[in-house]
Amino acid sequence: MSKILTEAKACLRLAIPLAAAQLAQAATNFADTVMMGLLGSTTIAGGGLGSVIYSTLVLIITGIVSSTSIFAAVAFGMGDKDRIRRITNQGLLLAIFISFPLMILIANFGKVLGLLGQNPDNIRLAEDYLSPIMWGFPASIGLAVLRSILSSLNHAKIITFIVVTGVVFNICGNYILMFGKLGFPALGLAGIAWASTLTYWLMLFAAIFYMLSQSELKSYHFFKKISHIEIPILGDLIHTGLPIGGLFAFEAGLFATTAFLMGYLGTIPLAAHHIALQTGAMTFMVPVGISLATTVRVGQMIGQNDPKAARLAGFVPIAIGAIFMTAMGLIFWLFPKQIVSLYLDIKKPENYAVVNYAISLLGIAAMFQIFDGIQVIAGGALRGLKDTKIPMFVGIFSYWGVGFVTGCILCFYFKWGGVGLWAGLALGLAVTAAILTWRFTHLINRFLLS
Repeated sequence: MSKILTEAKACLRLAIPLAAAQLAQAATNFADTVMMGLLGSTTIAGGGLGSVIYSTLVLIITGIVSSTSIFAAVAFGMGDKDRIRRITNQGLLLAIFISFPLMILIANFGKVLGLLGQNPDNIRLAEDYLSPIMWGFPASIGLAVLRSILSSLNHAKIITFIVVTGVVFNICGNYILMFGKLGFPALGLAGIAWASTLTYWLMLFAAIFYMLSQSELKSYHFFKKISHIEIPILGDLIHTGLPIGGLFAFEAGLFATTAFLMGYLGTIPLAAHHIALQTGAMTFMVPVGISLATTVRVGQMIGQNDPKAARLAGFVPIAIGAIFMTAMGLIFWLFPKQIVSLYLDIKKPENYAVVNYAISLLGIAAMFQIFDGIQVIAGGALRGLKDTKIPMFVGIFSYWGVGFVTGCILCFYFKWGGVGLWAGLALGLAVTAAILTWRFTHLINRFLLS
């Protein structure tokens, strides 16, 4: 029991600031959604569609560059500072290489939405959001790289400070640019996107400044020879990161496709979907932070050749995440109307349909909270073992073969509508959680026997 408590404390010391940073970063999207609500439920539908597209692409590419945390954690366990510097440089170069084609995709996503049968008004609003925020994409990915490196070096608290400060700046920027205060023009939905873009760049520069000025980190000589491409390291990052990004793509893609199907069902289901999804995304950030810490802890223990400690570093966070997400699920179940009131004026008759729809979706979200938390933390534990390919195939099977197919059957054949789509999501996450937890158990036992 003492070893479990010791690992729990070590995990929480790293996970709390990372989870706080994830929450704060998600709070940027949350604040954007709340302020979209001030422009009306129609703006939430269209602007939220743009937000889902952007967030999905950021999540996928963040998964790819998160491979830096795996290699940096192992190098930290071995005490190899020079390799950590080189991993950092190659991670940033990878972020640059990936960002530019994705920015082109974001700029032209309105055409894709048209092909997917989305409402023209929703497409126009989505484009109003995507056109400005695409300029923040490189900063988002660069920040993800530096966050991975800093967490691997046990410098997670600064990430929290940077992101929390960024959220405050973003909210102020939203208000100023959205309504045209302090002499700025009133940009409406586009103002929200421009404020987020500026926030991402400021957070990136703050992280760079910290890494260059902090006395303990100066010995790493970060960013020295940053333009030098090292194919072996870059290849390792891509080889390990692509399956991680693939897993994130299959999960995030499932939610994004669900958003498109909601848009097909109508503006009311789409607006309700975005409210429920944004709420779930907020609570999900805590197990994401725990997952990042789990990857680091497992990787560090493997670097120290201590598989028993690595096993504990994997299972303790899974238990912590399950307890937390169970509590969040109860809140969703007991207080759905209060949650929806954060986004819309529930007393306005024109919002009644969206409010009731969102409440029904939150009921489903309450049920899959625990599965969502377990699967992301188990995935983090597997990344600490550099096991990334099999989890990607698990995602294909669970998210799409089980979750999406079941959701479509319930939605269109049994006429459950959006509730059916969300029930499918819950089932897909449950299957993923079970398989990934079993796989970590299997692999860590092999480490112990070897």
